[in-house]
Amino acid sequence: MATEAPKLRVRYRSYIVIPARLASTRLPRKLLLRETGKTVLQHTYESAGRARRPLGICVAADHEEIAAEVRSFGGEVRMTSPTAASGTDRVAELARWLPDVDVVVNVQGDEPAVAGDSIDLAISLLEDNPQAVMSTLATPIRNREQLEDPACVKVVFDQWGRAMYFSRSPIPHVREWDDQLLHADPPHFYQHIGLYAYRREFLLGLAEMPQSRLEKLESLEQLRVLSSGQTILVGVIDEPTVGIDTSEDYRAFVRRARSC
Repeated sequence: MATEAPKLRVRYRSYIVIPARLASTRLPRKLLLRETGKTVLQHTYESAGRARRPLGICVAADHEEIAAEVRSFGGEVRMTSPTAASGTDRVAELARWLPDVDVVVNVQGDEPAVAGDSIDLAISLLEDNPQAVMSTLATPIRNREQLEDPACVKVVFDQWGRAMYFSRSPIPHVREWDDQLLHADPPHFYQHIGLYAYRREFLLGLAEMPQSRLEKLESLEQLRVLSSGQTILVGVIDEPTVGIDTSEDYRAFVRRARSC
């Protein structure tokens, strides 16, 4: 009796883009802070560079000061429009210069501890699931304060890892709360990690898609994709990446960096 040949994984040509904006609201010029001897942006660039799958990495800059910093540590940089509406638009603008790339990975510039393995996971999800246009990451939530914090975006996904919804509210909503729910295995609650891998052709059209009603209500761009009927895959990692939004976040990062 003939047996079915094993499926071979398609290896995609992938590339990392770091959208970098000089201005920032809660922590001014945060990407250029350098108390560790390196800027936040350089830390992020070097951490992202530990991924094994991508062909390369480039910063999508909105200001010459950002571009000069990247050049100073030997990184690749390209100027993008200072009027770009979002980091996604900045990534898409740079992706137009990458016609031979299949997958573009968006790594936030304020994620200096991003793991290379996390980037590789996001790419492999798209390789294994050709019906999905995007992939992203999530990590278990074990703290009720975090679960109820609107700044912590939550995600629920089905048994195949397909995102069902993203929200600033606690999801799933528990009708009868018990603190033991936070310690369940498998976990009930997941924090969304803002790292994205896009199929290039989908990314180029994303900015042209109209905002959805849910996106406007939650102020979450990924809901535009779900509302259009597209599939976003979610990979689970053990620990969250720690982004830098406030001065407290940066001080904590400096302490961790100096203790290594």
